[in-house]
Amino acid sequence: MNKRSLRILEYNKILSLLAEHAGSSMAKKRCERMKPQREPERINTLQEETRDALLRLHRQGNLSFLGLTDIGASIKRLEVNGTLTARELLDVAALLQIAANAKAYGEGTDLLDATNITQYDCLTERFNSLVPLEHLSGEIHRCIISENEIADDASSHLKSIRRSITLANEKIRQQLAKLVSSDAHKDKLQDSLVTMRNGRYCIPVKQEYRSQFPGMIHDRSGSGSTLFIEPMSVVNLNNEIKELADEELIEIEKILTDLSLLAAQSVEDIAYDMETLVSLDFIFARAKFARSYNGIQPIFNTDGIIDIRAGRHPLLEKHTVVPVDIRLGEEFNLLIVTGPNTGGKTVSLKTLGLFTLMGQAGLHIPAREGSRLTVVDDVFADIGDEQSIEQSLSTFSSHMSNIVYIVNHATPNTLCLFDELGGGTDPTEGAALAISILNHLKNMGARCMATTHYSELKTYALSTDGVENASCEFDVASLRPTYKLMIGVPGKSNAFAISKKLGLPEYIIDAAAEQIDSTAVDMESLIAELEHNKLAIEADKQSIEQYKQEIEALKISLAEKEAELNTKKADILRKAREEARDLIDEAKELADRTIRDYNKWRSNPQKADMQAMEKKRGELRDRLKNFEQADIGASKHRTSNHKAKDFHIGDSVEVLSLGVKGTITGLPDNKGIATVQMGILSSRLPISDLVIIADEAPKQTTVQRTKSKDITGKAMYISPELNVMGKTVLEATQEIDKYLDDAVLAHLSKVTIIHGKGTGTLRNGIHEYLRRHPLVSSFRPGEFGEGEYGVTIVEL
Repeated sequence: MNKRSLRILEYNKILSLLAEHAGSSMAKKRCERMKPQREPERINTLQEETRDALLRLHRQGNLSFLGLTDIGASIKRLEVNGTLTARELLDVAALLQIAANAKAYGEGTDLLDATNITQYDCLTERFNSLVPLEHLSGEIHRCIISENEIADDASSHLKSIRRSITLANEKIRQQLAKLVSSDAHKDKLQDSLVTMRNGRYCIPVKQEYRSQFPGMIHDRSGSGSTLFIEPMSVVNLNNEIKELADEELIEIEKILTDLSLLAAQSVEDIAYDMETLVSLDFIFARAKFARSYNGIQPIFNTDGIIDIRAGRHPLLEKHTVVPVDIRLGEEFNLLIVTGPNTGGKTVSLKTLGLFTLMGQAGLHIPAREGSRLTVVDDVFADIGDEQSIEQSLSTFSSHMSNIVYIVNHATPNTLCLFDELGGGTDPTEGAALAISILNHLKNMGARCMATTHYSELKTYALSTDGVENASCEFDVASLRPTYKLMIGVPGKSNAFAISKKLGLPEYIIDAAAEQIDSTAVDMESLIAELEHNKLAIEADKQSIEQYKQEIEALKISLAEKEAELNTKKADILRKAREEARDLIDEAKELADRTIRDYNKWRSNPQKADMQAMEKKRGELRDRLKNFEQADIGASKHRTSNHKAKDFHIGDSVEVLSLGVKGTITGLPDNKGIATVQMGILSSRLPISDLVIIADEAPKQTTVQRTKSKDITGKAMYISPELNVMGKTVLEATQEIDKYLDDAVLAHLSKVTIIHGKGTGTLRNGIHEYLRRHPLVSSFRPGEFGEGEYGVTIVEL
């Protein structure tokens, strides 16, 4: 990328902001030297690194690289088995500790709870390849407390030396303390204290008493009245301390040498860790920078398509910057932007160029998801006034020199940005030059975006394929730009409207309007109409979007309610099944008990207690009545919508108020009253209480069960025959079971079951059932005249 465009588009400012997020000086240098790439594979790799680091930041929090220093010189000395200083060894240990923290972070392991939370991404390999060398960093921290302090436990010999130094110091202090506290010497000493001079213990003696204190003079006061004398009694002890101090330095040097040799054994791992950590610091700096402006990963292509959605210039205040949508490369390759000054044209121009540079450098862009950028070989920009007095270049000459360079170096795979193309000279010539330059670049296939005030360029865009107009919206009412870029609508000159708003006399404005060519006026009217239509479409678009959101919310709400209803329905069905199962079990138990009692009374009529039998019958009637009333109560909620003409003689109906079935024997009269036969009961009922039901298979049962206070009376009218033809074995046996109970209650001793001949499956199933039935004494096939094998005669 050419340096002039990088400077004009303020790419260096982006790098400075990026460097603030790096933790180490090495990563900061990488940030400041970062250049846009041209290979799509490399660009996608950089973008994926930034994306994965950003995901980790959101998921796991920050990864710190503070304390990571450049130990390149130390690594070179280790490669030749040199000895490092305590500071350099501590820097090595700090690097290894950062590597350990980074490895744990890369594995998604929180050192507090050791919970793995991270999945594999493009950074996992880097994290996994780090070699923390815990034994080396642990040994360095064990031996070196700080840059100027070696631990006593660094070696046993060092510990012994320091113990001897401590004892010797104690002996000297004791002897000198005894000397200075003596009453005989109080007047001869300047102060009653022990001091150090040149690393040796001394006492302050007055000048006139120097002869009374044999020893070595190490210093004297500024006035010369005090001499600092090392008494002969402690000279040997001081010498011993000096020798021990020299021994201590030798031992410390040996400890540092041993630690350096230990580090040298892993110098390749240390060098690799430093390079990897600097690389990770650089990647996470890009991610932290992207997080600061809510950046997203752009979708790159090599088809020349640019589609920036709600792009925000990263150097403007993010809370006030107005997002812009910019498109190039699909329907058109050249975009001409018009509009008033300070309306946002240049910002839109720089946003496009800066996004391209940032994206190809691996940085995310502040835009909406789905934004697309194309990979270009270079970005050329002619923006701003670069008039040069020293080089005798006017504004036009300065711009034209840059434009000449762009024209000579542009290729089909470049992005060209022009601000006020053709400005600074005669408008007619400038417009002609601008059109010619843009047409040349368009025919070449380059992607171009240019701003202008020339109406000729608006006309050129309207009349040329592959060229599109755009404008920065301006609110005439408030005399303020809205900074919105509207593609497809050329900018309208607002000079007259602004002048009138500011108070210029209307007759002057009218006179100026008369000076404008009628064609230009028509053009302005067309532009005004286009703007009006555009605003109307935008308003409709916002309304549609709002309706879509409301519809989506309603769909979600409906789905939730449907799920809730399904859950309630499932609960109701489950409870109903449970209640039905309980009712069936209870009914079976009651039926079995009743039959046992009946059989017992029947087998021994003399011992039958009629009062007890009546009591049992009464209980059965009450139970049946309760169930029937509950069923009637439920049926009251149902209504009939049939009309009188819907009913015919013989139709099967359900009586809603009674919950029984019947047959129409008399058509409804003018009051809507029909005659219904329900078993042996015939009744006149309103058609609103009748529901026509589909015809069922004909049955030989002559009487339906009816509501009666006397259950025995109901059973007396049971038919001696039962027709189960056309039913399955299960359906037939269920109906036979009920029929046999009623037959026994009706005191029938023999009944006929009609099942038909057919294949014999139904007959065999019925016979197998009758063999096990407790109410059946015997059964046989019908004889000639009785129906033969189509019926079964049952003795009860």
